[in-house]
Amino acid sequence: MEAKATQAALNELITVLKDGQKGYADAMTDVKDQHLKDLFKKYSAQRASYVTELEDQMFKLDLHPDTNEGSSVVGAIHHAWIDLKAAVTGHDNHAILAECERGEDVAKKAYEEATKVQDLPSELKSIIEKQSQGVLAAHNEIKALRDSSK
Repeated sequence: MEAKATQAALNELITVLKDGQKGYADAMTDVKDQHLKDLFKKYSAQRASYVTELEDQMFKLDLHPDTNEGSSVVGAIHHAWIDLKAAVTGHDNHAILAECERGEDVAKKAYEEATKVQDLPSELKSIIEKQSQGVLAAHNEIKALRDSSK
């Protein structure tokens, strides 16, 4: 049934986004550089708004957000941001940006998978595509900053 695939894809995106939101919020509080603080704040807020958009769509489609945090995908995602804490305690901008980029790689992959789901409602498909562009832009900005912070 297509609804199952749609629900699974949306739940995975929401989990990835919440993880990114928390990752950026953590990075924001620990980084000293004001430009990075502002950037991380922006991306944390972006992820929060993406979660709201997706949850609204799930509600409209009568799909239920997954409250089960125990999936293996979620575990892997959590690990994408777990090393961030070690990076931020050293206040090393390059290391922090590298960890943020790893988190973005996970998000990018989740969006690539979500766009492959068959029979997505058109409104949902366009939201996922728009969010995917935002995630890609964030990834590229973080990567460029990481490269220039060496």
